[in-house]
Amino acid sequence: MPYTLHPDPLPDAPLDAPLGLDIESTEYLKDHLQTGDRWVLNFGPQHPATHTTLRMVLEIEGERIVRCTPHIGYLHSGFEKLGEHHDWNQYVCTISRMDYVSPIVNDIAWHLAVERLFGIDLTPRCKVVRTIMLELGRIQNHLLCCGAAALDLGAFTGFLYGFNEREHIYDIIEYISGQRFHPDWTRVGGHWRDISDDDTFRRMVKKFIDVRLANSIKDLETLLNRNRIFIDRVTGVGSISREDANAWSLSGPIARASGVKRDLRKDEPFLCFADNWDGEGAEAVKFQVPVCSEGDCLARYLVRMEEMKQSAKIINQLIDRIPQGPINSDVNAKVVTPEKGDVYGSIEATIQLFELRMHNRGLDSPVGECYTAIESPNGELGYYLVSDGGRSAFRARTRPPSFVNYSVFSKMIEGHLIADIVAVLGSLNIIAAELDR
Repeated sequence: MPYTLHPDPLPDAPLDAPLGLDIESTEYLKDHLQTGDRWVLNFGPQHPATHTTLRMVLEIEGERIVRCTPHIGYLHSGFEKLGEHHDWNQYVCTISRMDYVSPIVNDIAWHLAVERLFGIDLTPRCKVVRTIMLELGRIQNHLLCCGAAALDLGAFTGFLYGFNEREHIYDIIEYISGQRFHPDWTRVGGHWRDISDDDTFRRMVKKFIDVRLANSIKDLETLLNRNRIFIDRVTGVGSISREDANAWSLSGPIARASGVKRDLRKDEPFLCFADNWDGEGAEAVKFQVPVCSEGDCLARYLVRMEEMKQSAKIINQLIDRIPQGPINSDVNAKVVTPEKGDVYGSIEATIQLFELRMHNRGLDSPVGECYTAIESPNGELGYYLVSDGGRSAFRARTRPPSFVNYSVFSKMIEGHLIADIVAVLGSLNIIAAELDR
Protein backbone atom coordinates (compact mmCIF):
# COMPACT_ATOMS: atom_id res chain seq x y z
CA MET A 1 0.00 0.00 0.00
CA PRO A 2 2.05 2.99 -1.20
CA TYR A 3 1.80 6.29 0.62
CA THR A 4 3.65 9.62 0.73
CA LEU A 5 6.66 9.45 3.00
CA HIS A 6 7.51 12.55 5.06
CA PRO A 7 11.20 12.49 6.00
CA ASP A 8 12.41 13.63 9.38
CA PRO A 9 13.17 17.37 9.02
CA LEU A 10 15.99 17.19 11.54
CA PRO A 11 19.30 15.78 10.26
CA ASP A 12 21.06 12.94 11.98
CA ALA A 13 23.44 14.09 14.69
CA PRO A 14 27.11 13.58 13.79
CA LEU A 15 28.97 10.72 15.36
CA ASP A 16 32.35 11.44 16.90
CA ALA A 17 32.77 8.19 18.81
CA PRO A 18 34.73 5.63 16.77
CA LEU A 19 33.13 2.25 16.16
CA GLY A 20 34.04 -0.36 18.71
CA LEU A 21 34.68 2.16 21.51
CA ASP A 22 33.24 1.15 24.86
CA ILE A 23 30.88 4.03 25.50
CA GLU A 24 30.40 2.92 29.08
CA SER A 25 34.10 3.29 29.93
CA THR A 26 35.10 5.92 32.46
CA GLU A 27 37.41 7.65 30.00
CA TYR A 28 34.73 8.06 27.36
CA LEU A 29 32.14 9.32 29.83
CA LYS A 30 34.63 11.82 31.19
CA ASP A 31 35.93 13.10 27.87
CA HIS A 32 32.80 13.09 25.70
CA LEU A 33 29.64 13.03 27.77
CA GLN A 34 29.62 14.68 31.18
CA THR A 35 31.70 17.63 29.91
CA GLY A 36 29.36 18.32 26.99
CA ASP A 37 25.72 17.91 26.02
CA ARG A 38 25.72 14.11 25.53
CA TRP A 39 24.58 11.62 28.12
CA VAL A 40 24.29 7.85 28.33
CA LEU A 41 20.85 6.37 28.98
CA ASN A 42 20.05 2.73 29.60
CA PHE A 43 16.86 1.51 27.94
CA GLY A 44 16.11 -1.90 29.40
CA PRO A 45 16.89 -4.73 29.92
CA GLN A 46 13.47 -4.95 31.60
CA HIS A 47 11.73 -1.89 30.27
CA PRO A 48 7.97 -2.45 29.77
CA ALA A 49 8.16 -1.10 26.20
CA THR A 50 10.75 -3.64 25.09
CA HIS A 51 8.18 -6.48 25.42
CA THR A 52 11.06 -8.77 26.34
CA THR A 53 14.48 -8.91 27.99
CA LEU A 54 16.98 -6.82 26.06
CA ARG A 55 18.99 -3.68 26.66
CA MET A 56 20.00 -0.64 24.63
CA VAL A 57 22.69 1.80 25.67
CA LEU A 58 21.75 5.17 24.21
CA GLU A 59 24.00 8.16 23.69
CA ILE A 60 21.70 11.18 23.56
CA GLU A 61 21.82 14.90 22.97
CA GLY A 62 18.74 16.23 24.67
CA GLU A 63 15.94 14.00 23.37
CA ARG A 64 17.75 13.00 20.19
CA ILE A 65 19.61 9.71 19.88
CA VAL A 66 23.14 10.05 18.54
CA ARG A 67 24.26 6.47 19.04
CA CYS A 68 22.64 3.20 20.12
CA THR A 69 24.45 0.06 21.21
CA PRO A 70 22.10 -2.95 21.45
CA HIS A 71 22.93 -5.60 24.03
CA ILE A 72 21.67 -9.18 24.15
CA GLY A 73 22.27 -12.12 26.44
CA TYR A 74 19.86 -11.82 29.34
CA LEU A 75 18.09 -15.17 29.09
CA HIS A 76 21.09 -17.54 28.96
CA SER A 77 18.96 -20.38 27.62
CA GLY A 78 21.60 -22.53 25.93
CA PHE A 79 19.04 -23.75 23.39
CA GLU A 80 21.53 -24.73 20.71
CA LYS A 81 23.68 -26.70 23.15
CA LEU A 82 20.62 -28.66 24.23
CA GLY A 83 20.22 -29.72 20.59
CA GLU A 84 23.37 -31.82 20.99
CA HIS A 85 21.81 -33.83 23.83
CA HIS A 86 18.12 -34.14 22.96
CA ASP A 87 17.13 -36.58 20.25
CA TRP A 88 15.47 -35.51 17.02
CA ASN A 89 12.00 -35.62 18.58
CA GLN A 90 12.78 -34.38 22.08
CA TYR A 91 14.39 -31.17 20.84
CA VAL A 92 11.05 -29.88 19.55
CA CYS A 93 10.17 -29.02 23.17
CA THR A 94 13.13 -26.65 23.23
CA ILE A 95 12.59 -25.26 19.74
CA SER A 96 9.05 -24.08 20.50
CA ARG A 97 10.42 -21.84 23.23
CA MET A 98 12.61 -19.76 20.94
CA ASP A 99 9.78 -17.81 19.30
CA TYR A 100 7.18 -18.09 22.02
CA VAL A 101 4.75 -15.79 20.17
CA SER A 102 4.09 -18.40 17.46
CA PRO A 103 5.77 -21.58 18.74
CA ILE A 104 4.08 -23.97 16.34
CA VAL A 105 6.05 -22.38 13.48
CA ASN A 106 9.28 -23.41 15.21
CA ASP A 107 8.05 -27.01 15.50
CA ILE A 108 7.35 -27.20 11.78
CA ALA A 109 10.65 -25.56 10.79
CA TRP A 110 12.73 -27.89 12.97
CA HIS A 111 11.23 -31.13 11.75
CA LEU A 112 11.30 -30.05 8.10
CA ALA A 113 15.07 -29.73 8.54
CA VAL A 114 15.32 -33.11 10.28
CA GLU A 115 13.20 -34.79 7.61
CA ARG A 116 15.44 -33.38 4.92
CA LEU A 117 18.43 -34.87 6.73
CA PHE A 118 16.72 -38.25 6.95
CA GLY A 119 15.39 -38.06 3.39
CA ILE A 120 11.77 -38.48 4.48
CA ASP A 121 8.92 -37.34 2.24
CA LEU A 122 5.78 -36.28 4.08
CA THR A 123 2.30 -37.55 3.32
CA PRO A 124 -0.13 -35.18 1.54
CA ARG A 125 -2.32 -35.05 4.64
CA CYS A 126 0.64 -34.01 6.77
CA LYS A 127 1.67 -31.29 4.31
CA VAL A 128 -1.79 -29.73 4.22
CA VAL A 129 -2.26 -29.72 7.99
CA ARG A 130 1.22 -28.31 8.56
CA THR A 131 0.64 -25.55 5.99
CA ILE A 132 -2.61 -24.56 7.67
CA MET A 133 -1.00 -24.45 11.10
CA LEU A 134 2.01 -22.55 9.75
CA GLU A 135 -0.25 -19.81 8.43
CA LEU A 136 -2.26 -19.74 11.65
CA GLY A 137 1.06 -19.23 13.45
CA ARG A 138 1.86 -16.34 11.11
CA ILE A 139 -1.50 -14.73 11.89
CA GLN A 140 -0.94 -15.39 15.59
CA ASN A 141 2.38 -13.54 15.44
CA HIS A 142 1.19 -10.60 13.34
CA LEU A 143 -1.90 -10.02 15.50
CA LEU A 144 0.30 -9.47 18.52
CA CYS A 145 2.82 -7.32 16.64
CA CYS A 146 0.23 -5.04 15.04
CA GLY A 147 -1.79 -4.80 18.23
CA ALA A 148 1.31 -4.02 20.28
CA ALA A 149 2.33 -1.37 17.74
CA ALA A 150 -0.79 0.48 18.79
CA LEU A 151 -0.26 -0.26 22.48
CA ASP A 152 3.27 1.16 22.45
CA LEU A 153 1.94 4.45 21.15
CA GLY A 154 -0.96 4.66 23.58
CA ALA A 155 -3.83 2.93 21.74
CA PHE A 156 -4.74 0.21 24.23
CA THR A 157 -7.93 -0.71 22.36
CA GLY A 158 -5.94 -1.75 19.30
CA PHE A 159 -3.96 -4.18 21.41
CA LEU A 160 -7.16 -5.83 22.60
CA TYR A 161 -8.43 -6.15 19.02
CA GLY A 162 -5.34 -8.15 18.14
CA PHE A 163 -4.63 -10.01 21.36
CA ASN A 164 -8.13 -11.30 22.05
CA GLU A 165 -8.37 -13.15 18.75
CA ARG A 166 -5.09 -14.96 19.41
CA GLU A 167 -6.89 -16.92 22.11
CA HIS A 168 -8.98 -18.64 19.45
CA ILE A 169 -5.81 -19.77 17.67
CA TYR A 170 -4.70 -21.26 20.98
CA ASP A 171 -8.01 -23.12 21.07
CA ILE A 172 -7.20 -24.69 17.69
CA ILE A 173 -3.65 -25.55 18.78
CA GLU A 174 -4.93 -27.13 21.98
CA TYR A 175 -7.41 -29.18 19.98
CA ILE A 176 -4.82 -30.69 17.67
CA SER A 177 -1.92 -31.08 20.12
CA GLY A 178 -3.37 -31.28 23.61
CA GLN A 179 -1.27 -28.29 24.73
CA ARG A 180 -2.14 -24.65 24.49
CA PHE A 181 1.00 -22.53 24.56
CA HIS A 182 3.87 -24.83 23.55
CA PRO A 183 2.31 -27.50 21.32
CA ASP A 184 5.44 -29.67 20.72
CA TRP A 185 3.28 -31.17 18.02
CA THR A 186 5.50 -32.37 15.18
CA ARG A 187 7.57 -35.55 15.06
CA VAL A 188 10.04 -36.96 12.55
CA GLY A 189 7.91 -37.84 9.54
CA GLY A 190 4.62 -36.47 10.86
CA HIS A 191 2.82 -35.53 14.07
CA TRP A 192 2.40 -37.14 17.43
CA ARG A 193 -1.30 -37.58 16.69
CA ASP A 194 -3.67 -37.05 13.80
CA ILE A 195 -6.51 -34.55 13.71
CA SER A 196 -9.87 -36.22 14.19
CA ASP A 197 -12.27 -36.82 11.31
CA ASP A 198 -15.31 -35.35 13.06
CA ASP A 199 -15.03 -32.03 11.14
CA THR A 200 -14.32 -30.11 14.35
CA PHE A 201 -10.92 -28.90 13.20
CA ARG A 202 -12.28 -27.61 9.89
CA ARG A 203 -15.17 -25.78 11.56
CA MET A 204 -12.89 -24.18 14.18
CA VAL A 205 -10.47 -22.92 11.54
CA LYS A 206 -13.16 -21.62 9.17
CA LYS A 207 -14.98 -19.79 11.95
CA PHE A 208 -11.79 -18.12 13.04
CA ILE A 209 -10.67 -17.12 9.54
CA ASP A 210 -14.01 -16.04 8.12
CA VAL A 211 -15.52 -14.37 11.19
CA ARG A 212 -13.12 -13.60 14.02
CA LEU A 213 -10.00 -12.70 12.03
CA ALA A 214 -11.93 -10.73 9.43
CA ASN A 215 -13.58 -8.66 12.16
CA SER A 216 -10.31 -8.17 14.02
CA ILE A 217 -8.48 -6.89 10.93
CA LYS A 218 -11.37 -4.58 10.12
CA ASP A 219 -11.37 -3.18 13.67
CA LEU A 220 -7.61 -2.63 13.66
CA GLU A 221 -7.67 -0.89 10.29
CA THR A 222 -10.63 1.28 11.27
CA LEU A 223 -8.88 2.32 14.47
CA LEU A 224 -5.34 2.88 13.16
CA ASN A 225 -5.08 3.35 9.42
CA ARG A 226 -6.46 6.90 9.50
CA ASN A 227 -5.63 7.71 13.09
CA ARG A 228 -3.75 11.01 13.06
CA ILE A 229 -1.69 10.26 16.17
CA PHE A 230 -0.69 6.76 15.07
CA ILE A 231 0.18 7.80 11.50
CA ASP A 232 2.28 10.77 12.63
CA ARG A 233 4.17 8.61 15.13
CA VAL A 234 5.17 5.90 12.62
CA THR A 235 5.53 7.71 9.28
CA GLY A 236 9.16 8.25 8.38
CA VAL A 237 10.37 6.67 11.63
CA GLY A 238 12.94 3.88 11.60
CA SER A 239 13.39 3.93 7.83
CA ILE A 240 15.73 1.46 6.17
CA SER A 241 16.44 1.48 2.45
CA ARG A 242 16.25 -1.49 0.11
CA GLU A 243 20.02 -1.49 -0.31
CA ASP A 244 20.63 -1.44 3.44
CA ALA A 245 18.03 -4.14 4.02
CA ASN A 246 19.95 -6.41 1.65
CA ALA A 247 23.31 -5.44 3.12
CA TRP A 248 22.14 -6.27 6.65
CA SER A 249 20.59 -9.60 5.51
CA LEU A 250 17.14 -8.61 6.70
CA SER A 251 14.22 -10.86 5.86
CA GLY A 252 10.50 -11.19 6.39
CA PRO A 253 8.12 -8.22 6.72
CA ILE A 254 11.00 -5.87 7.59
CA ALA A 255 12.78 -6.53 4.30
CA ARG A 256 9.56 -6.55 2.26
CA ALA A 257 8.57 -3.19 3.79
CA SER A 258 11.79 -1.83 2.29
CA GLY A 259 11.09 -3.15 -1.19
CA VAL A 260 12.87 -6.53 -1.01
CA LYS A 261 10.44 -8.93 -2.66
CA ARG A 262 11.71 -12.16 -1.14
CA ASP A 263 9.51 -14.78 0.46
CA LEU A 264 10.78 -18.34 0.91
CA ARG A 265 7.28 -19.66 0.29
CA LYS A 266 7.76 -18.39 -3.29
CA ASP A 267 11.54 -18.47 -3.74
CA GLU A 268 12.31 -21.82 -2.05
CA PRO A 269 8.86 -23.43 -1.81
CA PHE A 270 8.06 -26.12 0.73
CA LEU A 271 4.95 -28.01 1.92
CA CYS A 272 1.91 -26.89 -0.09
CA PHE A 273 3.74 -23.86 -1.48
CA ALA A 274 5.49 -26.18 -3.93
CA ASP A 275 3.93 -27.59 -7.09
CA ASN A 276 3.05 -31.29 -7.05
CA TRP A 277 2.98 -31.29 -3.26
CA ASP A 278 0.73 -34.35 -3.21
CA GLY A 279 2.72 -36.30 -5.81
CA GLU A 280 -0.25 -36.21 -8.16
CA GLY A 281 0.25 -32.84 -9.81
CA ALA A 282 -1.41 -30.56 -7.28
CA GLU A 283 -0.67 -26.88 -7.86
CA ALA A 284 0.92 -24.71 -5.21
CA VAL A 285 -1.40 -22.53 -3.15
CA LYS A 286 -1.84 -19.06 -4.59
CA PHE A 287 -1.12 -15.88 -2.67
CA GLN A 288 0.52 -12.50 -3.14
CA VAL A 289 3.62 -11.15 -1.42
CA PRO A 290 2.90 -7.64 -0.08
CA VAL A 291 5.77 -5.18 -0.58
CA CYS A 292 6.24 -1.51 0.33
CA SER A 293 9.09 0.77 -0.65
CA GLU A 294 9.17 3.28 2.22
CA GLY A 295 10.83 0.97 4.76
CA ASP A 296 9.54 2.75 7.89
CA CYS A 297 7.39 1.66 10.82
CA LEU A 298 4.16 2.36 8.96
CA ALA A 299 5.28 0.24 6.00
CA ARG A 300 6.11 -2.67 8.30
CA TYR A 301 2.67 -2.39 9.93
CA LEU A 302 0.91 -2.32 6.54
CA VAL A 303 2.88 -5.33 5.26
CA ARG A 304 1.95 -7.41 8.29
CA MET A 305 -1.71 -6.47 8.03
CA GLU A 306 -1.80 -7.53 4.38
CA GLU A 307 0.11 -10.74 5.14
CA MET A 308 -2.65 -11.80 7.53
CA LYS A 309 -5.17 -11.42 4.72
CA GLN A 310 -2.97 -13.49 2.41
CA SER A 311 -2.57 -16.17 5.10
CA ALA A 312 -6.34 -16.36 5.41
CA LYS A 313 -6.52 -16.84 1.63
CA ILE A 314 -4.00 -19.70 1.83
CA ILE A 315 -5.92 -21.43 4.61
CA ASN A 316 -9.22 -21.11 2.75
CA GLN A 317 -7.67 -22.86 -0.27
CA LEU A 318 -6.68 -25.86 1.88
CA ILE A 319 -9.15 -26.26 4.71
CA ASP A 320 -11.74 -28.05 2.57
CA ARG A 321 -9.09 -30.13 0.77
CA ILE A 322 -7.43 -32.01 3.63
CA PRO A 323 -6.63 -35.42 2.08
CA GLN A 324 -7.54 -38.70 3.68
CA GLY A 325 -4.85 -41.19 4.55
CA PRO A 326 -2.10 -41.41 7.15
CA ILE A 327 -0.67 -38.33 8.83
CA ASN A 328 2.71 -40.01 9.37
CA SER A 329 5.12 -41.09 6.67
CA ASP A 330 5.74 -44.81 6.18
CA VAL A 331 9.09 -44.18 4.50
CA ASN A 332 11.98 -45.20 6.74
CA ALA A 333 9.33 -46.27 9.23
CA LYS A 334 11.80 -47.16 11.99
CA VAL A 335 12.28 -43.48 12.80
CA VAL A 336 8.58 -42.54 12.60
CA THR A 337 6.42 -42.79 15.70
CA PRO A 338 3.69 -45.38 15.06
CA GLU A 339 0.01 -44.52 15.34
CA LYS A 340 -1.51 -44.99 18.78
CA GLY A 341 -4.06 -47.47 17.46
CA ASP A 342 -1.31 -49.57 15.90
CA VAL A 343 0.59 -49.63 19.20
CA TYR A 344 -2.46 -51.15 20.92
CA GLY A 345 -3.00 -53.79 18.24
CA SER A 346 0.41 -54.65 16.78
CA ILE A 347 3.45 -56.11 18.50
CA GLU A 348 5.70 -54.61 15.81
CA ALA A 349 4.37 -51.12 16.47
CA THR A 350 4.73 -51.64 20.23
CA ILE A 351 8.38 -52.66 19.84
CA GLN A 352 9.04 -49.73 17.51
CA LEU A 353 7.55 -47.26 19.98
CA PHE A 354 9.59 -48.80 22.82
CA GLU A 355 12.80 -48.48 20.85
CA LEU A 356 12.09 -44.88 19.88
CA ARG A 357 11.00 -43.71 23.31
CA MET A 358 12.71 -45.86 25.89
CA HIS A 359 15.63 -47.71 24.36
CA ASN A 360 18.88 -46.47 22.90
CA ARG A 361 17.87 -47.49 19.39
CA GLY A 362 15.94 -45.92 16.56
CA LEU A 363 16.24 -42.35 15.29
CA ASP A 364 19.80 -43.09 14.17
CA SER A 365 20.42 -40.47 11.52
CA PRO A 366 22.51 -40.63 8.35
CA VAL A 367 25.93 -39.00 8.57
CA GLY A 368 25.88 -35.61 6.86
CA GLU A 369 24.75 -32.03 7.11
CA CYS A 370 21.94 -29.90 5.74
CA TYR A 371 20.33 -26.49 5.98
CA THR A 372 16.60 -25.93 5.69
CA ALA A 373 14.74 -22.66 6.12
CA ILE A 374 11.11 -21.56 6.04
CA GLU A 375 9.37 -18.20 5.88
CA SER A 376 8.47 -17.63 9.51
CA PRO A 377 6.37 -14.61 10.62
CA ASN A 378 9.55 -12.60 11.31
CA GLY A 379 11.60 -13.77 8.34
CA GLU A 380 13.94 -16.60 7.41
CA LEU A 381 14.00 -19.22 10.16
CA GLY A 382 16.56 -21.87 9.31
CA TYR A 383 18.33 -24.82 10.92
CA TYR A 384 21.76 -26.03 9.98
CA LEU A 385 22.22 -29.62 11.14
CA VAL A 386 25.40 -31.66 11.38
CA SER A 387 24.92 -35.36 12.08
CA ASP A 388 27.49 -38.00 13.04
CA GLY A 389 24.95 -40.81 12.78
CA GLY A 390 23.61 -40.63 16.32
CA ARG A 391 20.20 -40.08 17.88
CA SER A 392 20.82 -36.35 18.24
CA ALA A 393 22.58 -33.62 16.28
CA PHE A 394 26.32 -33.23 16.50
CA ARG A 395 25.57 -29.53 15.93
CA ALA A 396 22.21 -27.79 15.65
CA ARG A 397 22.61 -24.19 14.56
CA THR A 398 19.65 -21.84 14.36
CA ARG A 399 19.36 -18.97 11.90
CA PRO A 400 16.92 -16.82 13.91
CA PRO A 401 15.26 -13.88 12.15
CA SER A 402 15.05 -11.77 15.32
CA PHE A 403 18.81 -11.90 15.91
CA VAL A 404 19.59 -10.70 12.39
CA ASN A 405 16.81 -8.10 12.33
CA TYR A 406 17.81 -6.68 15.72
CA SER A 407 21.32 -5.98 14.44
CA VAL A 408 20.03 -3.10 12.31
CA PHE A 409 18.20 -1.37 15.16
CA SER A 410 21.14 0.89 16.00
CA LYS A 411 21.15 2.23 12.43
CA MET A 412 17.37 2.68 12.34
CA ILE A 413 17.15 4.70 15.54
CA GLU A 414 20.06 7.14 15.09
CA GLY A 415 18.84 10.70 14.73
CA HIS A 416 15.39 9.95 16.13
CA LEU A 417 13.87 10.85 19.47
CA ILE A 418 13.76 8.71 22.60
CA ALA A 419 9.99 8.41 22.17
CA ASP A 420 10.57 6.77 18.78
CA ILE A 421 12.37 3.80 20.31
CA VAL A 422 9.17 1.97 21.22
CA ALA A 423 7.73 2.50 17.74
CA VAL A 424 10.83 1.18 15.95
CA LEU A 425 11.47 -1.70 18.33
CA GLY A 426 7.83 -2.78 18.18
CA SER A 427 7.91 -2.75 14.38
CA LEU A 428 10.86 -5.19 14.44
CA ASN A 429 8.96 -7.62 16.69
CA ILE A 430 12.10 -8.85 18.45
CA ILE A 431 11.77 -12.12 20.38
CA ALA A 432 14.52 -12.26 23.02
CA ALA A 433 14.68 -16.04 23.19
CA GLU A 434 16.00 -15.99 19.63
CA LEU A 435 18.77 -13.59 20.59
CA ASP A 436 20.51 -15.41 23.41
CA ARG A 437 20.28 -19.05 22.41
